[in-house]
Amino acid sequence: MAAKNSAAAESAAREIVFTRVFDAPREPIWKAFTERERMARWWGMKGFTTRVLELDLRPGGSFLYVMRMPDGREMRGKWVYREIVAPELLVVVHFSTDDTGKPIPHPYDPSLPPEMLTTSRFTEHAGRTTLELRSVPINETPAQRAAFNKLADAMEEGFNNSLDLLDEYLAKA
Repeated sequence: MAAKNSAAAESAAREIVFTRVFDAPREPIWKAFTERERMARWWGMKGFTTRVLELDLRPGGSFLYVMRMPDGREMRGKWVYREIVAPELLVVVHFSTDDTGKPIPHPYDPSLPPEMLTTSRFTEHAGRTTLELRSVPINETPAQRAAFNKLADAMEEGFNNSLDLLDEYLAKA
């Protein structure tokens, strides 16, 4: 089981930092983040299903997905890969999309920034892997930044929920 020993925290550098330790080597966790069929098995929230429409793992490539909620509503999102250093670093810009993959305001809270830059680092020590996520809004207005600042706790809950699914997936793999 992964250790939930992290908290979302705002830093002076305008980031939310989230850390999670998994009782698994780095390679299967890296694959879970970078392979289409694996992402579909855990990415999202509990009770949701995810369809991966595209996963093109290269700088400039993208991960395009649709998450279906239990009530049937769908939310689409996209990551555009900026930097990839296998198996230790992923840097992506992510945002909500319409049906064609074009950016849109967040469907459930349009006050949020339109894009987020997230850096994920995967570090292994003694067979355990630490995942550190650093997320910062980009191209945001002051009002969108304020909305982002208010959501640190909700972002931690969302990350924990999704990473709980990853931990369950790794235990079965």
